Amino acid sequence: MIRHIVMWNVGGATAEEKLENIERLRERFHGLRGRVPGLLHLEVGVDASRVDYACDVVLYSEFESWEALDAYARHPEHLRVRDALGGIRIARHQVDYEVDAG
Repeated sequence: MIRHIVMWNVGGATAEEKLENIERLRERFHGLRGRVPGLLHLEVGVDASRVDYACDVVLYSEFESWEALDAYARHPEHLRVRDALGGIRIARHQVDYEVDAG
């Protein structure tokens, strides 16, 4: 199994706009559930710590294989989400790793 973790900082002119952007990001990614072959699990978390070095949002997802993750990266539904949200993110960090079945 492959874990795909992405963290973003989200922009907004006001605190309210930032929260709206975070909610839009969450809704769009949740909309991918059940639509992408090989995507086993997807959750979106919003930072509650509010420390200055924390990211605003994390996407935690699991894929059945590296091939499934690669297909997700090119999947039309994922590309629509990515393009729709591109203007709200200020920073993005990613880690992908294989989980030992043992």
